[in-house]
Amino acid sequence: MPVGTQATVKAMTPAELESLGAQIILGNTYHLHVRPGEKLIARLGGLHRFMSWDRPILTDSGGFQVFSLAKLRKITEQGVHFQNHLDGTPTFIGPETSMEIQHDLGSDIVMLFDECPPHPCGYDDAAKSLDLTLRWAARCRAWWDTRPTENRPLLFGIVQGSSHADLREKSARALVDIGFDGYAVGGVSVGEPEREMFRAIENAVPFLPQDHPRYAMGLGTPPQIIEMIARGIDMFDCVLPTRLARNGTAFTASGTLNLKNAPFAEDPSPIEPGCECHACRHFSRAYLRHLVKAEEILGLRLISIHNLHFYLNLTRQARAHILAGTFQEFRETFVANYKSHTESTKDPG
Repeated sequence: MPVGTQATVKAMTPAELESLGAQIILGNTYHLHVRPGEKLIARLGGLHRFMSWDRPILTDSGGFQVFSLAKLRKITEQGVHFQNHLDGTPTFIGPETSMEIQHDLGSDIVMLFDECPPHPCGYDDAAKSLDLTLRWAARCRAWWDTRPTENRPLLFGIVQGSSHADLREKSARALVDIGFDGYAVGGVSVGEPEREMFRAIENAVPFLPQDHPRYAMGLGTPPQIIEMIARGIDMFDCVLPTRLARNGTAFTASGTLNLKNAPFAEDPSPIEPGCECHACRHFSRAYLRHLVKAEEILGLRLISIHNLHFYLNLTRQARAHILAGTFQEFRETFVANYKSHTESTKDPG
């Protein structure tokens, strides 16, 4: 899912996203609540009409901001009191508030409101945090059950538990008992080593129903996505394709390219030979480097188009190999080629 935190995937139009084959994008409850406000968006016809996107939208609940804005918030049983990051205005989001905001936005997939603990997190603190998240999960479910069932969005639970295997299992089992339409693994990519990230997935997925979507939140690099598909994950969102594009970095099957680097100044080849994206079909690495160095917006847009195409195409390839029964071979080849190239061609520039 391309990330559209502020009701836009940065530098991309909805038509471009559709042309890349994006099936669904992600928006952020906290950020849209703070600006421009869900009531304004509702008055203007909801988030789909507001941003002119007629395909599904998943909204994060604001729970990640409990982690990322730790210096600006206070957690209570009822919810989280923020000083919002824009002007310091007091802002409250709790389980019911998050559900109301996402309902007003018109989201298609609604995430429960959770506490995302930092890394590292000791066992006692992680257990206390998880118990609070599970109480909030029950409140989110109870609020959602008061809504009419006709055309009701899907509601996803979020597994927490930090790096502790028994807490991950406890969380997954408890959420399944409450009952959700899909299940996410949260609290990953918050500063932990990659091996620990994979372990968090491994400690949660076996306890989640196979006939429900399973979603790893905020992940990851291309090899990480392939490895998590191998561990049973179906859905991902990640800011890396567009964030790194704005720094002049492009993804390829053999690693990343920093197009600011001098060796690309006279390189006539596309970002990735054989790639069918608009950027690769029409422009050279030399031209893209020129645009980035000249701080021309077109350069960042073209690299964003390529990177999003690369990520979406990677998951299309994984799906095709799963159906063909060749995923394991694809996984081993892709991860080995990507990592070996990345490790051997790091450019300090």
